[in-house]
Amino acid sequence: MTALILCRHGRTTWNDEGRYQGQTDVPLNPVGWQQARFLAQTLRSESIGAIYSSDLSRAADTAAEIARFHALPVHRDPRLREIHQGRWEGLTVAQIRERDAELHSRWEADPLAVTLPGGESIDDVRRRALAAMCDIIRWHSGSLICLVTHKVVLTIMRCALTGDPLDQALRRLPPNASFEYVPVPLDFEEACA
Repeated sequence: MTALILCRHGRTTWNDEGRYQGQTDVPLNPVGWQQARFLAQTLRSESIGAIYSSDLSRAADTAAEIARFHALPVHRDPRLREIHQGRWEGLTVAQIRERDAELHSRWEADPLAVTLPGGESIDDVRRRALAAMCDIIRWHSGSLICLVTHKVVLTIMRCALTGDPLDQALRRLPPNASFEYVPVPLDFEEACA
């Protein structure tokens, strides 16, 4: 049976400041490095067959900590990047509301219906992230695969595998350095073949 361990990267300074990171390559901060090492220790005894991450350093560095215990390379895939938040990247929620109040209200109310200004829609992310996930599942069928990525991407992947409603799941995004085991349903794996 194929299964995934879906992991979110450790904290960054922008997480602490409440800034939208998106595809800006913000590194782990000291707490994030501690979280990455703790996550690696937690997953140390798992029989992980492959490790993939976003190519952004906060995810790739978290994955590298996990990989140290498994003698595995980290495969970086840009399709696993966080949603591109366009002109909102680097801004706090207060700054975004000041500049784009109406659009930000729509984003909070119904993120599935909004394309971020100069960035992506949830559907854009879903297409690229699920294509990556399908490739990875096909390449490592029958294995336990560790994916280290970002909160929106993780939520999309989990919902695709579990059938949970995405609009509701986007309201409870995974915290930094969290992980979840998700078995890949046979019909999903067959669809990826």
